[in-house]
Amino acid sequence: MPMPMTGRLRARLFAQRFWQPTLACMTCMPGSLGLVGSLAHWAIALQTGLLTGLLAILLTFTPAARLFALRWGGALMVALLTMAGDAYVHARHADLRTFEVVQTGIVAGLLALVASYALPACLRALRGAWARLRGPVRE
Repeated sequence: MPMPMTGRLRARLFAQRFWQPTLACMTCMPGSLGLVGSLAHWAIALQTGLLTGLLAILLTFTPAARLFALRWGGALMVALLTMAGDAYVHARHADLRTFEVVQTGIVAGLLALVASYALPACLRALRGAWARLRGPVRE
């Protein structure tokens, strides 16, 4: 039975599964640091992120959606989906490099894992700081 998801949860999942593969692709492509300003480099990375995000949304309609709720399951899913998306995008550009595809998937999975630990802690700190700035609530 698929995990019940609202449109808001799917949008959040898409955003997460978009930035992680895009950043991973930008860092794993050969010449990444020298080509950060390259439009072609960004186009490939954004296509990989977009495709990975769309594949993640499609999986929310299947029983595999339960894996997204788990830290390691989500990291594994983003790694595999990134590999699939990156392989497809690079095959379209006639420069498929298997090692690069695997490396990009692993980096995206690690980013997803790190983000699953770091982002909630950062958000709690921001909410606490915001509450202190606002001061006590008066009725």
